[in-house]
Amino acid sequence: MSLSVLLTALELGLITSLVTMSLFLSYRMLNVCDLSTDGVFTLGASVGGMIALSGHPLLSLCSALFSGALSGGILSVLQCYLGIDSLLAGIIVNTALYSVNIFVMGNASVLNMNKTVTLFTLFRQLLAGTVLEPFSKVLLAVLFALLIALTLSLFLKTRLGLAIRATGNNPIMVASSSINPKRMTIIALCLSNALTALAGCLLAQMQKSTNIDIGSGILTIALASLLIGRTLYHGNRIPMGIASGILGAIIFRIIYAIALRFHMPAFMLKFISSLIVTLSIALPYLKKKYHLLEKPYAENPTYQ
Repeated sequence: MSLSVLLTALELGLITSLVTMSLFLSYRMLNVCDLSTDGVFTLGASVGGMIALSGHPLLSLCSALFSGALSGGILSVLQCYLGIDSLLAGIIVNTALYSVNIFVMGNASVLNMNKTVTLFTLFRQLLAGTVLEPFSKVLLAVLFALLIALTLSLFLKTRLGLAIRATGNNPIMVASSSINPKRMTIIALCLSNALTALAGCLLAQMQKSTNIDIGSGILTIALASLLIGRTLYHGNRIPMGIASGILGAIIFRIIYAIALRFHMPAFMLKFISSLIVTLSIALPYLKKKYHLLEKPYAENPTYQ
Protein backbone atom coordinates (compact mmCIF):
# COMPACT_ATOMS: atom_id res chain seq x y z
CA MET A 1 0.00 0.00 0.00
CA SER A 2 1.46 3.38 -1.07
CA LEU A 3 1.83 6.35 1.26
CA SER A 4 -0.77 8.39 -0.64
CA VAL A 5 -3.36 5.62 -0.30
CA LEU A 6 -2.62 5.29 3.41
CA LEU A 7 -2.90 9.07 3.93
CA THR A 8 -6.24 9.13 2.11
CA ALA A 9 -7.51 6.29 4.30
CA LEU A 10 -6.38 8.18 7.40
CA GLU A 11 -8.06 11.40 6.25
CA LEU A 12 -11.36 9.68 5.50
CA GLY A 13 -11.15 7.61 8.69
CA LEU A 14 -10.59 10.68 10.86
CA ILE A 15 -13.49 12.55 9.27
CA THR A 16 -15.73 9.48 9.59
CA SER A 17 -14.71 9.29 13.24
CA LEU A 18 -16.75 12.47 13.86
CA VAL A 19 -19.86 10.52 12.80
CA THR A 20 -18.67 7.63 14.96
CA MET A 21 -18.51 10.00 17.93
CA SER A 22 -21.98 11.22 16.99
CA LEU A 23 -23.27 7.64 17.21
CA PHE A 24 -21.32 7.16 20.44
CA LEU A 25 -23.45 9.93 21.91
CA SER A 26 -26.82 8.94 20.45
CA TYR A 27 -26.51 5.15 20.17
CA ARG A 28 -24.17 4.23 23.02
CA MET A 29 -25.05 6.91 25.58
CA LEU A 30 -28.70 7.72 24.78
CA ASN A 31 -29.63 4.29 23.39
CA VAL A 32 -31.31 5.82 20.30
CA CYS A 33 -30.58 4.53 16.80
CA ASP A 34 -30.66 7.61 14.55
CA LEU A 35 -31.50 6.62 10.98
CA SER A 36 -31.35 10.21 9.72
CA THR A 37 -27.53 10.15 9.76
CA ASP A 38 -27.10 9.78 5.99
CA GLY A 39 -29.31 12.78 5.25
CA VAL A 40 -27.78 14.93 7.99
CA PHE A 41 -24.27 14.19 6.70
CA THR A 42 -25.34 15.36 3.23
CA LEU A 43 -27.05 18.38 4.79
CA GLY A 44 -23.79 19.44 6.44
CA ALA A 45 -21.92 18.93 3.16
CA SER A 46 -24.45 20.93 1.11
CA VAL A 47 -24.83 23.80 3.60
CA GLY A 48 -21.09 23.98 4.22
CA GLY A 49 -20.37 23.76 0.51
CA MET A 50 -22.72 26.61 -0.37
CA ILE A 51 -21.32 28.86 2.36
CA ALA A 52 -17.74 28.04 1.29
CA LEU A 53 -18.65 28.84 -2.33
CA SER A 54 -19.81 32.27 -1.17
CA GLY A 55 -16.30 32.88 0.22
CA HIS A 56 -16.73 32.03 3.91
CA PRO A 57 -15.03 28.68 4.66
CA LEU A 58 -14.85 29.33 8.42
CA LEU A 59 -18.50 30.37 8.60
CA SER A 60 -19.40 27.14 6.79
CA LEU A 61 -18.48 25.18 9.94
CA CYS A 62 -20.90 27.17 12.09
CA SER A 63 -23.61 26.88 9.43
CA ALA A 64 -23.16 23.10 9.19
CA LEU A 65 -23.27 22.73 12.98
CA PHE A 66 -26.46 24.81 13.19
CA SER A 67 -28.18 22.93 10.35
CA GLY A 68 -27.32 19.57 11.94
CA ALA A 69 -28.57 20.72 15.34
CA LEU A 70 -31.81 21.94 13.74
CA SER A 71 -32.31 18.56 12.07
CA GLY A 72 -31.65 16.82 15.40
CA GLY A 73 -34.19 19.10 17.07
CA ILE A 74 -36.86 18.18 14.52
CA LEU A 75 -36.03 14.49 14.92
CA SER A 76 -36.32 14.68 18.72
CA VAL A 77 -39.63 16.58 18.54
CA LEU A 78 -41.07 13.81 16.35
CA GLN A 79 -39.98 11.26 18.95
CA CYS A 80 -40.72 13.07 22.19
CA TYR A 81 -43.79 15.18 21.43
CA LEU A 82 -45.53 13.49 18.51
CA GLY A 83 -45.15 9.91 19.75
CA ILE A 84 -43.36 8.63 16.65
CA ASP A 85 -41.01 5.69 17.15
CA SER A 86 -37.33 6.67 16.97
CA LEU A 87 -36.60 4.41 13.99
CA LEU A 88 -39.59 5.69 12.02
CA ALA A 89 -38.78 9.29 12.96
CA GLY A 90 -35.26 8.84 11.60
CA ILE A 91 -36.60 7.44 8.32
CA ILE A 92 -39.04 10.37 7.99
CA VAL A 93 -36.35 12.99 8.59
CA ASN A 94 -33.87 11.24 6.29
CA THR A 95 -36.46 11.13 3.50
CA ALA A 96 -37.36 14.80 3.94
CA LEU A 97 -33.70 15.83 3.97
CA TYR A 98 -33.23 14.53 0.43
CA SER A 99 -35.51 17.29 -0.86
CA VAL A 100 -34.04 19.83 1.56
CA ASN A 101 -30.51 19.10 0.38
CA ILE A 102 -31.47 19.50 -3.28
CA PHE A 103 -33.05 22.85 -2.38
CA VAL A 104 -29.97 23.98 -0.44
CA MET A 105 -27.71 23.18 -3.41
CA GLY A 106 -29.84 25.38 -5.68
CA ASN A 107 -31.88 22.59 -7.29
CA ALA A 108 -28.66 20.83 -8.30
CA SER A 109 -27.36 17.43 -7.27
CA VAL A 110 -23.65 18.32 -7.50
CA LEU A 111 -21.53 21.22 -6.20
CA ASN A 112 -18.13 21.84 -7.78
CA MET A 113 -15.71 23.57 -5.38
CA ASN A 114 -12.46 23.21 -7.34
CA LYS A 115 -11.81 26.96 -7.42
CA THR A 116 -13.11 27.58 -3.91
CA VAL A 117 -10.99 28.48 -0.89
CA THR A 118 -11.65 25.90 1.81
CA LEU A 119 -10.35 25.21 5.30
CA PHE A 120 -7.95 22.66 3.87
CA THR A 121 -6.47 25.10 1.33
CA LEU A 122 -6.11 27.73 4.07
CA PHE A 123 -4.36 25.24 6.33
CA ARG A 124 -2.09 24.15 3.49
CA GLN A 125 -1.14 27.79 2.90
CA LEU A 126 -0.38 28.10 6.61
CA LEU A 127 2.06 25.18 6.37
CA ALA A 128 3.51 26.27 3.02
CA GLY A 129 7.26 25.82 2.80
CA THR A 130 7.47 23.39 5.72
CA VAL A 131 7.98 19.63 5.75
CA LEU A 132 4.40 19.28 7.00
CA GLU A 133 2.81 20.80 3.89
CA PRO A 134 2.22 17.45 2.09
CA PHE A 135 0.43 16.18 5.22
CA SER A 136 -1.78 19.24 5.71
CA LYS A 137 -5.07 17.41 5.07
CA VAL A 138 -4.43 14.60 7.50
CA LEU A 139 -3.07 17.01 10.13
CA LEU A 140 -6.20 19.18 9.96
CA ALA A 141 -8.37 16.06 10.19
CA VAL A 142 -6.36 14.96 13.26
CA LEU A 143 -6.87 18.36 14.88
CA PHE A 144 -10.64 18.24 14.39
CA ALA A 145 -10.87 14.62 15.61
CA LEU A 146 -8.83 15.37 18.74
CA LEU A 147 -10.76 18.57 19.47
CA ILE A 148 -14.16 16.91 19.16
CA ALA A 149 -13.01 13.84 21.13
CA LEU A 150 -11.70 15.97 23.99
CA THR A 151 -14.80 18.18 24.02
CA LEU A 152 -17.19 15.22 23.97
CA SER A 153 -15.25 13.41 26.69
CA LEU A 154 -15.34 16.45 28.97
CA PHE A 155 -19.00 17.16 28.18
CA LEU A 156 -20.12 13.65 29.13
CA LYS A 157 -18.53 14.13 32.55
CA THR A 158 -20.47 17.33 33.27
CA ARG A 159 -23.79 17.36 35.13
CA LEU A 160 -25.66 17.70 31.83
CA GLY A 161 -23.64 14.90 30.26
CA LEU A 162 -24.29 12.62 33.22
CA ALA A 163 -28.01 13.40 32.95
CA ILE A 164 -27.96 12.37 29.27
CA ARG A 165 -26.14 9.14 30.12
CA ALA A 166 -28.63 8.40 32.89
CA THR A 167 -31.52 9.07 30.49
CA GLY A 168 -30.21 6.45 28.09
CA ASN A 169 -29.68 3.99 30.93
CA ASN A 170 -32.95 4.42 32.85
CA PRO A 171 -35.36 7.21 31.77
CA ILE A 172 -37.89 6.28 34.47
CA MET A 173 -35.37 6.78 37.24
CA VAL A 174 -34.25 10.05 35.64
CA ALA A 175 -37.82 11.34 35.56
CA SER A 176 -38.23 10.50 39.25
CA SER A 177 -35.08 12.55 39.94
CA SER A 178 -36.68 15.75 38.61
CA ILE A 179 -34.77 15.57 35.31
CA ASN A 180 -36.78 15.96 32.11
CA PRO A 181 -35.83 12.97 29.90
CA LYS A 182 -37.40 14.60 26.83
CA ARG A 183 -35.19 17.64 27.25
CA MET A 184 -32.12 15.44 27.61
CA THR A 185 -33.07 13.56 24.45
CA ILE A 186 -33.48 16.80 22.50
CA ILE A 187 -30.10 18.13 23.65
CA ALA A 188 -28.29 14.88 22.89
CA LEU A 189 -29.79 14.47 19.41
CA CYS A 190 -29.08 18.10 18.53
CA LEU A 191 -25.44 17.67 19.53
CA SER A 192 -25.18 14.31 17.80
CA ASN A 193 -26.58 15.58 14.49
CA ALA A 194 -24.43 18.71 14.71
CA LEU A 195 -21.33 16.48 14.77
CA THR A 196 -22.61 14.49 11.79
CA ALA A 197 -23.24 17.66 9.78
CA LEU A 198 -19.78 18.96 10.69
CA ALA A 199 -18.24 15.76 9.32
CA GLY A 200 -20.15 16.22 6.06
CA CYS A 201 -18.95 19.82 5.79
CA LEU A 202 -15.32 18.80 6.31
CA LEU A 203 -15.51 15.98 3.77
CA ALA A 204 -17.03 18.28 1.15
CA GLN A 205 -14.26 20.84 1.66
CA MET A 206 -11.55 18.18 1.66
CA GLN A 207 -12.80 16.69 -1.63
CA LYS A 208 -13.70 20.15 -3.02
CA SER A 209 -17.01 18.76 -4.22
CA THR A 210 -20.26 17.39 -2.90
CA ASN A 211 -23.26 15.59 -4.32
CA ILE A 212 -26.63 14.43 -3.15
CA ASP A 213 -25.31 10.92 -2.45
CA ILE A 214 -22.22 11.93 -0.43
CA GLY A 215 -23.83 10.66 2.78
CA SER A 216 -25.12 7.40 1.34
CA GLY A 217 -24.08 4.53 3.60
CA ILE A 218 -22.31 6.73 6.17
CA LEU A 219 -24.53 5.33 8.94
CA THR A 220 -23.39 1.79 8.16
CA ILE A 221 -19.74 2.87 7.98
CA ALA A 222 -19.91 4.79 11.28
CA LEU A 223 -21.77 1.97 13.01
CA ALA A 224 -19.21 -0.54 11.77
CA SER A 225 -16.41 1.73 13.03
CA LEU A 226 -18.11 2.03 16.41
CA LEU A 227 -18.52 -1.73 16.70
CA ILE A 228 -14.91 -2.35 15.64
CA GLY A 229 -13.87 0.03 18.38
CA ARG A 230 -16.11 -1.79 20.83
CA THR A 231 -14.33 -5.06 20.09
CA LEU A 232 -11.00 -3.33 20.78
CA TYR A 233 -12.12 -1.91 24.12
CA HIS A 234 -14.85 -3.48 26.25
CA GLY A 235 -14.61 -1.16 29.24
CA ASN A 236 -16.86 1.72 30.27
CA ARG A 237 -14.34 4.57 30.43
CA ILE A 238 -15.62 7.40 28.24
CA PRO A 239 -12.24 8.64 26.87
CA MET A 240 -11.15 5.12 25.95
CA GLY A 241 -14.53 4.40 24.35
CA ILE A 242 -14.24 7.52 22.17
CA ALA A 243 -10.62 6.76 21.29
CA SER A 244 -11.50 3.19 20.30
CA GLY A 245 -14.26 4.54 18.04
CA ILE A 246 -11.77 6.81 16.27
CA LEU A 247 -9.36 3.90 15.86
CA GLY A 248 -12.22 1.74 14.57
CA ALA A 249 -13.02 4.35 11.89
CA ILE A 250 -9.39 4.39 10.75
CA ILE A 251 -9.21 0.58 10.67
CA PHE A 252 -12.42 0.46 8.64
CA ARG A 253 -11.06 2.88 6.04
CA ILE A 254 -7.81 0.94 5.81
CA ILE A 255 -9.85 -2.21 5.14
CA TYR A 256 -11.61 -0.28 2.38
CA ALA A 257 -8.27 0.77 0.91
CA ILE A 258 -6.99 -2.81 0.97
CA ALA A 259 -10.16 -4.01 -0.76
CA LEU A 260 -9.70 -1.42 -3.51
CA ARG A 261 -6.04 -2.39 -3.75
CA PHE A 262 -7.12 -5.90 -4.70
CA HIS A 263 -9.23 -4.40 -7.51
CA MET A 264 -12.56 -5.06 -5.83
CA PRO A 265 -15.38 -3.31 -7.75
CA ALA A 266 -16.56 -0.09 -6.10
CA PHE A 267 -20.16 -1.32 -5.99
CA MET A 268 -19.06 -4.14 -3.63
CA LEU A 269 -17.86 -1.75 -0.91
CA LYS A 270 -21.30 -1.37 0.64
CA PHE A 271 -21.57 -5.13 0.81
CA ILE A 272 -18.23 -5.14 2.65
CA SER A 273 -19.59 -2.50 5.05
CA SER A 274 -22.67 -4.62 5.79
CA LEU A 275 -20.49 -7.69 6.28
CA ILE A 276 -18.23 -5.89 8.75
CA VAL A 277 -21.25 -4.67 10.75
CA THR A 278 -22.72 -8.18 10.80
CA LEU A 279 -19.46 -9.75 11.98
CA SER A 280 -18.90 -7.02 14.59
CA ILE A 281 -22.32 -7.68 16.10
CA ALA A 282 -22.43 -11.46 15.67
CA LEU A 283 -18.94 -12.45 16.82
CA PRO A 284 -19.32 -11.30 20.48
CA TYR A 285 -22.70 -13.04 20.62
CA LEU A 286 -21.38 -16.26 19.13
CA LYS A 287 -18.35 -16.14 21.42
CA LYS A 288 -20.59 -15.76 24.45
CA LYS A 289 -22.93 -18.49 23.25
CA TYR A 290 -19.98 -20.82 22.58
CA HIS A 291 -18.73 -20.38 26.13
CA LEU A 292 -22.20 -21.03 27.51
CA LEU A 293 -22.41 -24.25 25.50
CA GLU A 294 -18.90 -25.21 26.53
CA LYS A 295 -19.58 -24.77 30.24
CA PRO A 296 -21.87 -27.84 30.80
CA TYR A 297 -19.28 -30.10 29.18
CA ALA A 298 -16.57 -28.77 31.46
CA GLU A 299 -18.66 -29.07 34.62
CA ASN A 300 -20.37 -32.40 33.92
CA PRO A 301 -18.08 -35.22 32.69
CA THR A 302 -21.12 -37.39 31.85
CA TYR A 303 -21.65 -35.28 28.71
CA GLN A 304 -18.22 -36.23 27.41
